[in-house]
Amino acid sequence: MCQHVKLGAHMKNIGYLAQDISILHRQYYKDTREQFNQLELNPTAACILLTIGDYPNITQNHVARQLVVDKGLATREINKMEKLDYLTKQNGVGKTKVLQLTQLGSQVVEKIQKIRTDWWENKFSETGLNSDSPLVSAIETVVESFTAEEEID
Repeated sequence: MCQHVKLGAHMKNIGYLAQDISILHRQYYKDTREQFNQLELNPTAACILLTIGDYPNITQNHVARQLVVDKGLATREINKMEKLDYLTKQNGVGKTKVLQLTQLGSQVVEKIQKIRTDWWENKFSETGLNSDSPLVSAIETVVESFTAEEEID
């Protein structure tokens, strides 16, 4: 595996990748904040909705593990989205809560996906990259190593 990422005219140690990803993350939410505010969502809430859309009948704990976020934060955001009628919580086995999108929540997920896709397509076109870049699959592989500990049905 390459130990350096070429940026501009100089080489940068691969250790800077986390910092660079954080910069991308912050810029994405800075650029899209107004659109998410119109949906009454913050970045964590948007990711939670996307995850519920990807995994119908997922539990709250699985959402927290899948997104690598604190269970308390996930619970607070889920409760807010339930009040917005974006999702429903139903009792699962034991103390677990099973989550499902409402019809409104499904519509919001479509809007979130469009916001996200439009931003990335714009950034890729500005830089001459495309979604087939090896970097995309490399990042997905690393993320899967954190989130695939427990498969979700």
